Amino acid sequence: MELLTWLFCAIALIGFMAYNRASLSTFTISFAVLMAVGTLLDVVSFFGWFMFILVILPFNIIDFRKNYLSLPLLKAFQKIMPEMSDTEKEAIDAGTTWFEAELFRGCPDWQKLHNYPQPRLSVEEQAFLDGPVEQVCKMIDDWHTTHERADLSPEVWQYLKENKFFAMIIKKQYGGLEFCAYAQSRVLQKLSGASTVLASTVGVPNSLGPGELLQHYGTTEQQEYYLPRLATGKEVPCFALTSPEAGSDAGAIPDFGVVCNGEFEGKEVLGMKLTWNKRYITLAPIATVLGLAFKLRDPDGLLGDKKELGITCALIPTDIEGVITGRRHFPLNVPFQNGPTQGTDVFVPLDFIIGGPEMAGQGWRMLVECLSVGRAITLPSNSAGGIKSVALATGAYSRIRRQFKLPIGKMEGVEEALARIGGNAYLMDAVTTLSTGAIDLGEKPSVVSAISKYHLTEKMRSCITDAMDIHGGKGICMGENNYLARGYQGAPVAITVEGANILTRSMIIYGQGAIRCHPYVLAELESANNPNEKQALNDFDHALFGHIGFAISNIVRSKWMSYTGSRFVRSPFNDDTSRYYQLMTRFSSNLAMLSDIAMLTLGGDLKRRERISARLGDILSYLYLASASLKRFNDEGRQTQDLPLVQWAVEDSLYRTQKAIDELIGNFPNTFIAFALRAVIFPLGTWLKKPSDITDHKVAKILQTPCDARSRLGQGQYLTDDGENLLGKLETALLNIIASEPIFDKVCQALNEKLPFYQLDLVAEKGLSANVISEDEAQLLITAEQQRLAVINVDDFDNDELISATFTTKK
Repeated sequence: MELLTWLFCAIALIGFMAYNRASLSTFTISFAVLMAVGTLLDVVSFFGWFMFILVILPFNIIDFRKNYLSLPLLKAFQKIMPEMSDTEKEAIDAGTTWFEAELFRGCPDWQKLHNYPQPRLSVEEQAFLDGPVEQVCKMIDDWHTTHERADLSPEVWQYLKENKFFAMIIKKQYGGLEFCAYAQSRVLQKLSGASTVLASTVGVPNSLGPGELLQHYGTTEQQEYYLPRLATGKEVPCFALTSPEAGSDAGAIPDFGVVCNGEFEGKEVLGMKLTWNKRYITLAPIATVLGLAFKLRDPDGLLGDKKELGITCALIPTDIEGVITGRRHFPLNVPFQNGPTQGTDVFVPLDFIIGGPEMAGQGWRMLVECLSVGRAITLPSNSAGGIKSVALATGAYSRIRRQFKLPIGKMEGVEEALARIGGNAYLMDAVTTLSTGAIDLGEKPSVVSAISKYHLTEKMRSCITDAMDIHGGKGICMGENNYLARGYQGAPVAITVEGANILTRSMIIYGQGAIRCHPYVLAELESANNPNEKQALNDFDHALFGHIGFAISNIVRSKWMSYTGSRFVRSPFNDDTSRYYQLMTRFSSNLAMLSDIAMLTLGGDLKRRERISARLGDILSYLYLASASLKRFNDEGRQTQDLPLVQWAVEDSLYRTQKAIDELIGNFPNTFIAFALRAVIFPLGTWLKKPSDITDHKVAKILQTPCDARSRLGQGQYLTDDGENLLGKLETALLNIIASEPIFDKVCQALNEKLPFYQLDLVAEKGLSANVISEDEAQLLITAEQQRLAVINVDDFDNDELISATFTTKK
């Protein structure tokens, strides 16, 4: 009996130590104490001590462990380590890790998440949103912009320049606004609710482009010349990276420059002849200064011994002879200024390189470092803002539009789609807030930016499709009263740019996340590449045995939480959200375990197993999305009215996390390991479900009912009813329709007749004739009818209006 008790204690001690990630020394001392107790109980013999010492001693004698365990493994690791290109190395080195690293390590510190300060707008930033941003939203006519002009009006262009919309990232010392990342996000969200063209036009110069690159890497002379001109709109920038032969694989650009001597503005100078063919370049048709990425060569050794200097970035004035711009692409009827640019043997001085000649060959590092910030702001914010506006508009439309004698929003099929829109709108705003908050704390979150870009643009595409389904004919008939069609048409644009979503999901999120977020993998890789053998061995030994302990811990944690349902995991709150934290901790341990097993069994082949990598990235991503939703709920005061929204957002993310794990195990190449993984992670099968019908109903009701939760969901969007703003008029119509319903019911009861809820002006006449409503109530019914018709009616055109002016001219 004593032996069984001791064995039970030994197993419990090993499990406890592994679960809590005890150090090797702590484990050794603790188990030695247990061995001593066993000796006193006469259940541990001399042979037991001999075996204990034989196993444990080699790991605790540092020099022995390094020379006889770590060194052979280091040499083997160096031989099998997959080759990594220079661009891959620079991409991995770019940016920083943040809370996503906590999610990757199997034991997230939730208090750390909630201790991050909630982003706030300064007085100046709020005034900009309430003033210039509100004003330019009033000025924009999206139908005129997209259908008639295929461009912003001259008045809007001038207003944007005069009010420094293109200078949000430029420091005040150069005349810029120097807004924080969170403020930039709020500006773009508001603009995107009014016009996709407007938001794209403002977003790009404030993202990856000359302004950002100059501030970080430009010479003093470049900064002092260009930044004030960019801030005031005297210069219009663009940045040219993508070419016909190099899209997502930007490192493969064929565009090149050759270092040589030549004449520039009448003087003989050391410079470079540039040849390029770029496409998909936003603002290129109207740009005055072209940021250009190319590969620089020095065949004559004018700069040194290195012949191939690598990717370089330069600023090229577009009025230089040989620079070709002006033609436009036409991206899915969303005609923001976008087009190709070319040049052949265009000679410019070396001083045109951003940062000067010493930055030659440093372009890729510059780009990926800046992209780790910009990619978390522009496209995620445009997507979130658009869907916030769509959520309120679709909710209002669903409440106003009736079929079968009831608002269509009360139909369960419509409720399901409304819930997806509302829940995702809540989540998307939460993600942009958390991610931009990280940037404002000084982070350059490359993994978070990839997660945000991919998932928020995908959710935008899904939500705009749901909104179109609900609106039906109202959504598909284009015209000046259609507020959905251009967003629906242009959704694939956001999916494609700044790293195609397929690539981002299958290669970037986990490819960077596994190395950057894992506590030991990067250290192992760096030690394997360290030419200093002694330092390499020391670093590798520390990382290797830390990694072994980490892996064992996550196996134990995963198994324990699977068999206990993670019910014993601590949660920072004891309310309706506490279970979410427990499940997320469980899935975090699962992710850490799955990552180690995938890397151990697949090795370098994991890089080519893109669908395995994609699903691992999905697990990390959905945990981050859920974390952002919970963070938002807490930052906004844990409002009970918002609970259905956070429930939908988190439960959907958790369900998708479970699905990603299930699919990963089901498609794991090694069937024996797959069986073992399923036994550890899902011993009783999968159990999480999508958000319930009850939750869907509650979210749909929030979207259709004016309330504080609905106001918070649409906070910051352009909803002013100025007589022209379609969304503002829709909001007013919603209020009046709801206010008119009791009056309508009063008339029906008085007449003992169930009237249809249309032709409310005639209902008003009947009510007045029956003397059951007042003049004010009758006027409300008349106004509500006018607004109802404006909401449900669609545009129509004379046939000649739909014929292209170009076609008419040719005839």
